Amino acid sequence: MRILIFGASGATGHNLISQGLEQGHVISAFVRYPAKLKIKGERLRIFQGNVSDYQQVENAIREQDAVISALGASNPIKRDYVLIKGIENIVGAMTKFRINRIVYQSFLGVKENRAELGFIVNRVLPLLLAGSIKDHEVKEGIITNSALQWTIVRCPTLTNGPLTKAYRDGEHIRPALMVGFLSRADVADFMLREVRDPRYIHKKPRIL
Repeated sequence: MRILIFGASGATGHNLISQGLEQGHVISAFVRYPAKLKIKGERLRIFQGNVSDYQQVENAIREQDAVISALGASNPIKRDYVLIKGIENIVGAMTKFRINRIVYQSFLGVKENRAELGFIVNRVLPLLLAGSIKDHEVKEGIITNSALQWTIVRCPTLTNGPLTKAYRDGEHIRPALMVGFLSRADVADFMLREVRDPRYIHKKPRIL
């Protein structure tokens, strides 16, 4: 598949690229600063741009089969309206070119169904990460209100641990500890799998 990754220069993005190439996909990485990307490959294409620029986003999306968003705010406390505009641009360009499949990396702390995750996730994290959580809620809304075949992946606190493939996934699963942890490598494995798996289309699975 031809897969375009937004947020490709981040830690999760690097895992998405390396695993995607290993799986035989043609990967396009949308990055603001190509020098931050430490991966090379014959099946890796690089699009330099800013997600707030619609034309740059459209140019990257034009010939793709699917999109993965691992866009993350540089400061989880403050709102990042550039990323919200970016998701609007991504959805708009995908709709224009009839590219339907998008897998979006979100966070467990969003308000929907948060109460079932316990005191820390429901009460403490919204205070510490208010800006990031609000942004995820807005971006989820933009995606879910579209006609795309979307999957929203709600992740816990991420680590730089190894790929284990021992994670659990489901719409209402709960962390074994008060706050769940998962490696970015495992998140990338799940998101790449979901690009071709229809079971969570129009659903919001958690991964723990």
